[in-house]
This record gives sequence, structure tokens and C-alpha cells, in this order.
Amino acid sequence: MFTSKWFRIGVTLMIGIFVAYLDRSNLSIALPGIEKDLDINGSAVKSLALTGFLIGYAFANFFGGILTTKLNPKITIVSMVFLWSVVQIMTAWVTSPTVLIIYRIILGVAERIYWPQQFRFARAWFTKEEITLGTNLIQFYGQFLALSLGFLILTPIFTYLSWQWVFYITGGLGVLIVVPLFLIFLKNAPDTPLENNAAASADDVPVKGMVSFRDLGGASFLLLIFSYFANGMLFWGVTLFIPMVVSSLGFSGLWQGLASSLPYFLAILFAIPMSYVSDKTQRRGLIAAGGLSVAGILLITLPLIASPVVKMAVITLSIAWFTSCFTTNIWSIITSSVRKEAVGAASGIINGIGAGVGGTTAGFVVEFLHGSTGSYLPGFVVIGIVAIVGGLSVYTYCRIKGAG
Repeated sequence: MFTSKWFRIGVTLMIGIFVAYLDRSNLSIALPGIEKDLDINGSAVKSLALTGFLIGYAFANFFGGILTTKLNPKITIVSMVFLWSVVQIMTAWVTSPTVLIIYRIILGVAERIYWPQQFRFARAWFTKEEITLGTNLIQFYGQFLALSLGFLILTPIFTYLSWQWVFYITGGLGVLIVVPLFLIFLKNAPDTPLENNAAASADDVPVKGMVSFRDLGGASFLLLIFSYFANGMLFWGVTLFIPMVVSSLGFSGLWQGLASSLPYFLAILFAIPMSYVSDKTQRRGLIAAGGLSVAGILLITLPLIASPVVKMAVITLSIAWFTSCFTTNIWSIITSSVRKEAVGAASGIINGIGAGVGGTTAGFVVEFLHGSTGSYLPGFVVIGIVAIVGGLSVYTYCRIKGAG
């Protein structure tokens, strides 16, 4: 089993992205304790702390692709895990909000440099027929297992131990488990090249000269950017605040962890049939648009609902539906509709603006409105409106491009 590429590459890298997403989301759980101990006042400081990762991630997007092709992938991926894991452990010792924000920015930079390396391994080890399953195993399931199990595991640790232990444990997982696992099992490529290996990624495609706006698709590309910006606002706007939202709705202890985790458990379950439907119908644009827009409509209804349990059910359904429909389709839409030589640049721009700028914007909007109203729901309503427009944007783009 340990010699199989599905273990040494697929499962090993899935464990890596699992820990990476624990490190991305752990501050959402630990922040109430940090606020008290560091005497953090003001929504701006709190928002910067929560979105510091996304700021670093967005910044690193613009040079991460270059490093992908220039550096040894194994050395790079191990170095980045070690760097951000040490920073996680050091976060347990912070005594000022400024240092906390700096550490979160370093986390974002390191994880962005890490992100493309895992796909370099996948391309080298999996054939064209295996690449979709391989990348889903590494990225999608690693990501959502971390978010579902992470809130469930880390919430009791915060409740019964302290916020410092949240960072000791997540940082320790990187140093003591992921780094040794990568050193033992990862290998840049098989000894014998595969006859039908996966096609080179966008990062590996040679580009002659600068990629132009026309290469990206011209004006219609702006629709794609906005849809991913809406995706970033919806995903990170909810994910960054969900432990605090759950607490504000009256859930605590184990129930808080369960309620925070459920949206991501359902996302994994929903993704299986939705991926099948997308492949069967090839209506990826319509399905992706429905994921964003329906989730947005659900979030808009939150202020009209009195029951905390029903509110939580609506939030859960919106995230599970959105991620299973949009996340599983958007990269297929991008890679199939943008010119081949421009896919690398397009991916960097879309991911940087979407995950970085969209998520950061959502963090400030939700926290600002929470500071003004005492509730997280007005921010979720704003996110819902943007998501609806984002759904219309990706649908219009696909109609223009004939991409489903």
C-alpha cells in the first residue's frame, strides 16, 4: 500500500492540505480567547487578524506561479510546511495584535507558494484518466475534511484547554507529522515516466511574451473574475466567522463544533452526485451559477427567520450547496474556456482576486456590520447579494463562451 502512488502522492498530499486548512481556519475558533488576552478592540484590528492569511495569500499569488516552475517541488513544499507550522506554534506566544497579523500574513504567503506544488506531483504521477480523481483526492477532500473535522476537533480544545493549544496542536501536526511524511513518501516523479501522463499544467506551458487581456478573454473575463470574487466573499465570509455565528445563535461546547462542521460534511456528500450530474449533462456553467445564486438567496432570508436552529440549517445548506455546485465546476470552466497559453495567468489572477481580495473584503464587511449592529447576519445578507450577482456573472460568461 505504501508504495502505491495513490498513497504516497494522493493520500500523503491530502494529509498536507488537511493540515493546511486547519491552519487557515484555526484563528476563527481561537479569536475570542485571543481578543480577551490581547485586549483587541475595534472591528478593523479583528478583521485584519482574520483576513491576514488572505492578504498574504493574495500577495503571493502574483509570484507563486513563477516559483512553481523554478524550484524543486519537494524541497519547496517541505520548506513551506515547516515555515508556516513553526509560525503557528509561535502564534501561541503572541503578545500583540500586530505580531498576530504578521504571522497570519506569513501563513498566507507560505500556503500560496505551497498550493501549486501539490499539482506538480499530481501531473507527474497520474495519467490523464487518473488526474481528476487524483486532484480531487488531494485538494477537494483534503480541504473539506479539514473544515468539517477541524471545527469539530479544535472547538473542544479551545473550550477545555486554551486558545494557545489550538496553535500548538495545528503547528505541531505540520512539524511532527506532515514534514516527516513528505520527506519519506514524496518523490518529484516516478522512476519511469508514465506513457499517458497528465497534460502539463498552465504553470508549465511556455509563454512567448506577455499574456494580453485579449488572451484572457477580453471583457468577458471580467465576468469570470467577479464570479470568483463572489465565491471568495461567500466561502471566506462564512468560514471565517462560522464559529462565532454559531456561538451567537446559542450553541456551545460540542454542539458548537458540530454545528460549525456540518456545512462542510454536507459539502463532501453533495459533491459526489453534483460532480456526476456535471459530467453527465456538461452544464457546468448553469450548475455553478445555481450554486452561487441559490446560496445567496438562502443567506438573504436569514433576518426573516426567528429560530436559531432554522437559521443554522439555512447557513449549512447554503454552504454545502454552493461548494458542491460551484467549487467542483469552476476550474473546469476556466481551463476549458481560456486560451491554453493564458490559463496560468488567468488562474493566478482569478485565485488572487477571488480568494484574496474577495475573502478579505468579506471579512471587513461582516465584522464592520457586526460592530455596528451586534449581529453577523447583515454581513451575510450583503454576501448573499454579491453571490447572486456572481452567479449571474458566471452564467453570462459561459453563455458567451459556449462553456456550458
